[in-house]
Amino acid sequence: MTYNENMQHKKKTIGIIGGGQLGQMMAISAQYMGHKVITLDPNPNCPAAKCSDELLIADYDDVDALLKLAYACDLITYEFENVSSKALYELETCVDIPQGIRLLEITQNRKLEKEFLEECEVMIAPWKLVCDAQDLPKKVTKKQVLKTTTGGYDGHGQVVLKSDEDLKEAIKLADSAECVLEDFVNFSYEISIIISGNGKDFVTFPLCQNEHVNNILHRTIAPALVSSEISEKAEHLALAIAKKLQLSGTLCVEMFLTESGDIYVNELAPRPHNSGHYTIEACDFSQFDLHIKGILGEKLPEPRLLKKAIMINILGQDVTKVEKINREHPEWHIHDYGKLEAKAGRKMGHITILTDDILESLTEISSLQI
Repeated sequence: MTYNENMQHKKKTIGIIGGGQLGQMMAISAQYMGHKVITLDPNPNCPAAKCSDELLIADYDDVDALLKLAYACDLITYEFENVSSKALYELETCVDIPQGIRLLEITQNRKLEKEFLEECEVMIAPWKLVCDAQDLPKKVTKKQVLKTTTGGYDGHGQVVLKSDEDLKEAIKLADSAECVLEDFVNFSYEISIIISGNGKDFVTFPLCQNEHVNNILHRTIAPALVSSEISEKAEHLALAIAKKLQLSGTLCVEMFLTESGDIYVNELAPRPHNSGHYTIEACDFSQFDLHIKGILGEKLPEPRLLKKAIMINILGQDVTKVEKINREHPEWHIHDYGKLEAKAGRKMGHITILTDDILESLTEISSLQI
């Protein structure tokens, strides 16, 4: 076999369901590795459109379009949880889906996710299933969170119960959908860890620390400002989950850290995650690189943090401010996802700041009010 024939033999056609910013960054990593990318998304102007070899414009549950994608690809991956698991079952006999449909089903349903995490023997907040409003407490005696079992994201589909007055909103939510009621975890930090696997071997990125504003991730600090013991404990939890899943690709494990050092697993994201964007510049391999390598079943390198980093989300209301910051801080890495319309609360891009001193950089960021 000649060199060119051997290289062609190694190249794959990867189908990505979802053309948002995560699909865009997956596609860029795949293209750098020489693979072909076909993306399926209902929006012809989605972020991934510019870096895909081909774009199929269709809804995520369009079985005919998904079958067309499947027959054109060697394997399929998904960039977020709003993919129809039912539709994917129509594809599994004709294309490889390394992440698996079970992982998607678990992370699409909070009841299934909590039951799975209990099987992994990791700590989660006490919870119960709420099938209708009658299952809610008659009075609020402790802080709890009611969440729909499906469909919620960035704070949508949930109500925080702090007083009897909050029960009114909770009753409306419970009447409209099946929910889970969780005890509120009094945490010091929200933390997360990105882990990648090839089905049998697993590697982790540094534990990071997250700050949310209005239930949307605002910024991520990597590595987290915690002890090495806490980092190792979080890594062991992520490894236990990945092994149970026989993980292929990248997974984010979101957690709460309490003052006493307990770690509660909050939820899983079955793909690269917003809190892992810092890895593009700050690590020798990004979460997207290892997602592609993982779903291809390749041997995975242990990623190294080359520089401490702070990642800040750019929302629709921040775009004008960031244009000014870009001129003043050419050393900052600003990513523009290429979305055509800027809306308040919509993720338009992100900034990664590489630093030798996280606390000093946080002070500078604070002065710029970003």
